[in-house]
Amino acid sequence: MGTGYRELAASLRDAIQRGDYAPDSTLPKQEELAEEYSVNVNTVRKAVGVLEAEGLVTPIRRRGTVVRARPPMKRLGADRYAKSKWKYGDTVAFIADREASGREWKPTDQTQTVSKVEADKEIAEALGVDVGSLVYERARLVKDAGQPTHTLSSYYRPEDVEGTRLVDDTPGPAGRGGGFLVLTLQGLEPDTISETFYSRMPTPDEIETLELPAGEPVMVLQRRTFTADGRVVEFARGIHAASRFSWSYTFKLPD
Repeated sequence: MGTGYRELAASLRDAIQRGDYAPDSTLPKQEELAEEYSVNVNTVRKAVGVLEAEGLVTPIRRRGTVVRARPPMKRLGADRYAKSKWKYGDTVAFIADREASGREWKPTDQTQTVSKVEADKEIAEALGVDVGSLVYERARLVKDAGQPTHTLSSYYRPEDVEGTRLVDDTPGPAGRGGGFLVLTLQGLEPDTISETFYSRMPTPDEIETLELPAGEPVMVLQRRTFTADGRVVEFARGIHAASRFSWSYTFKLPD
């Protein structure tokens, strides 16, 4: 029985996972794979399509089919929000991730636009305001060595942040200690964070913004930041390129 495209995809997948084809290397030409595996070029084309849909390879013009690198960035769990980093130091969350990953960074790796927008149902529910109420949106785009890694849009009640660095669109964090220190100086010190994650396929706008290759899913973050008395002072939504992060959590087991 001849090799079908699914069997060929499995063989190539195994070769990639064994390291026979290194990250950022190029697979042999389709004609060469067809000869090596004694199949026709159409079978190779369909097998490569399977690997592309799985996010293992991506076609690059003038290079061919390139093996994609595995996650270069460690995204920390609770440690990225430690008060020792932003309240008593100058390390905001995305910088904590870079340092944990041994990556260089500069403040301008984060850019943002700030505007007042109407709260949708999700924002309104989180902040306890009416749907359609005006809230501040601080929409960030974060890059690593020039490549977009994720977007993060935070939403605030105007009375909480009016006149602060959180409504300033200067590239980089919102001053020393970032947004959490700004909130603290407003008498709204972050105390507890609740995060929810799920994955999905990206929208066309997300593909363009994050420069995503075909078949790349995104990880969606929803974050609520509470004060000690339970008041939500920030609701955030993040869109992360799935292949550009690993997600790391260390915590003590609850009783």
